[in-house]
Amino acid sequence: MIVLYILLGIIAALLLAGLVISKDIKATKEIVINKPVNEVFNYIKYLKNQQHYSKWATLDPNMKNEFRGTDGQPGFVNSWSGNKKVGQGEQEITAIEEGRALHTDLRFIKPFKSFARAKMTTEAIDAGSTRVKWGFESKMNYPMNVMKLFMNMSEMVGKDFSTGLSNLKNVMEKQ
Repeated sequence: MIVLYILLGIIAALLLAGLVISKDIKATKEIVINKPVNEVFNYIKYLKNQQHYSKWATLDPNMKNEFRGTDGQPGFVNSWSGNKKVGQGEQEITAIEEGRALHTDLRFIKPFKSFARAKMTTEAIDAGSTRVKWGFESKMNYPMNVMKLFMNMSEMVGKDFSTGLSNLKNVMEKQ
């Protein structure tokens, strides 16, 4: 009986902690690519090109993608469905700041519903090199935000952005 009370106490403490733990998740990573800013931006603004550098595109070789709209324009949607590693969802271009930023919404359906805003920016360092930043913002609703006590979601997603940016650098610098 004591074990049951201890277990209930731990659960209650975690649920109470969830009331004060931040629900925000953010991650941004960056890399320098040895290509002019216009070349880099004109590549990243097309969501179909993410199939060549995004870490998530490599996690399921049988992932099914469906595209709607005009790629490189607001309103373009990439819907995906794959194994447990990639799940199901869609990414939509919401805004483009020509030569500077690509804004997208990510709507995850499986393995669990969630929403995130992502952004890729480009900044000329000089005539032949570009700083690219890739990041996102999301929220973990209560009581799921308790998981932040046990895992750093921002760091986990940040590693995937770093991998994707390294892949992007390799793709761009081979062209």
